[in-house]
Amino acid sequence: MSETAAPPVPAKASGLGGGLLGRLDGVLLTLLAGAAVLWFLPVGMGRYGTYVLTLWLVTAIAVMGLNLTLGIAGLKSLAQGAFMGIGAYITAILGTKLGIDWYTCFALSGLACFALGLLLGFPALRVKAHYLAFVTLAFSTLVWLVLRNEQWLTGGTFGISNIARPTLFGLRTDGALAFHRFVVVVTLILALALWWLVRSPWGRAFLALRENPIRAASLGIDIRAYTLLAFAIGSAYGGFAGALYAPLVEFIDPTPFALSASFMLLLMVVAGGSGYQLGPFLGALLAVALPEWLRFTGGLYLIVFGIVVLLLLIVCPTGILGLLDRGWASLKARFVTADGSRP
Repeated sequence: MSETAAPPVPAKASGLGGGLLGRLDGVLLTLLAGAAVLWFLPVGMGRYGTYVLTLWLVTAIAVMGLNLTLGIAGLKSLAQGAFMGIGAYITAILGTKLGIDWYTCFALSGLACFALGLLLGFPALRVKAHYLAFVTLAFSTLVWLVLRNEQWLTGGTFGISNIARPTLFGLRTDGALAFHRFVVVVTLILALALWWLVRSPWGRAFLALRENPIRAASLGIDIRAYTLLAFAIGSAYGGFAGALYAPLVEFIDPTPFALSASFMLLLMVVAGGSGYQLGPFLGALLAVALPEWLRFTGGLYLIVFGIVVLLLLIVCPTGILGLLDRGWASLKARFVTADGSRP
């Protein structure tokens, strides 16, 4: 496919959004600056605070993959939590039972989920909209049942413990701060890969697939290939997130990868801003940090969390970044006339 075959990248996908958030390298600069801040932020936060911060980044990786599948390519999926579980269990099983190093487990987790994503993408070629969501829902349920019932392999409800953390240039990352900084580097690399992908001809083809598949096909875009590719890459990011989640918690069981996990990841995409490249970070921050901030409510914190999220989606159905973009566009319209000059 030639680069000119796909439509230009809309402002929504080429940056944080249009106007205030849509400069060419806005996402790149934000990612680099954010990584620098996160490198030093945990100092003085304590072990648990650093754990929550690291969990946010790991979750954001999974949400980035779902944002590519749903927000950029427009393909509905309820299987991201399952892919995260597959990556976590591959890392845990190979690391604890076979002694394979984490980097190999990380690569195998991504490759396995990429391959499964290709297979799961085939129904997307035949069914659309909510029917596709049902297919991925069935897959997610199947994966959870396997993780829970195949005790000989996954440990069942007893789980897998003593999951080792990786080393970097011979240095161990057993400490909370060391592992956090390791995750910061991995997250930055994966985020930059998606930043490049969205601006590549592949990314423009994904956007064309989302906006108008018929028109995209008339422009020479292979709908079949790009549908499968969107599912596969997004699924691989779920596997990468799982490969980081396992050593973060150092013990896994099927509970975190139940069907509710996929729904929660979908909520993060919508809340942060579907299709916005920094939306996954905001959505994951909302889902991971907000319950912690609401601990003062005692046993009511989940109810309060649900109400807050519901109000957020009512006020800004396009997500936090969508609300910011609309606000900036409205503000700019007040001060700039139709010919571009200021009144």
